[in-house]
Amino acid sequence: MIKFNEIKLGDFLLGDYGDKKWEGEVVRLNNDEKQVCLATEVQELWFETNDLYPLTLDDAAMKKLSFVREDMPDGSVKYKKGAFRMLIQKPDDFSHIDIWYRDDKRINPSIQYVHHLQNHYLQMTKVHLTREPIA
Repeated sequence: MIKFNEIKLGDFLLGDYGDKKWEGEVVRLNNDEKQVCLATEVQELWFETNDLYPLTLDDAAMKKLSFVREDMPDGSVKYKKGAFRMLIQKPDDFSHIDIWYRDDKRINPSIQYVHHLQNHYLQMTKVHLTREPIA
């Protein structure tokens, strides 16, 4: 379950609807009822927050978000998208993350899931983190 106040428009989440999990992008929020509308591959679906789950932050998620992976000589891994950077100390270990964008650097912020990364990215760049590559 995700807290409603953590959810922002544009976040990618997983919704449980009729024993099927649907990945989608948050396109509308109903603040009064604490409901979230996800645009899935099929259609838009409304979910209660207790039916929403975070997406795991891993290498596959970073690829879906169009980050470019760079394996560093010291064994760490840098992910790049435009001027935004993210560094993990060991491949596939997202327990300690450093992120930076221009002069804004954050050492090990609390980022466990994709929507956490999206929210930090938005705060730092003033642009939503989407799946679209940056040319």
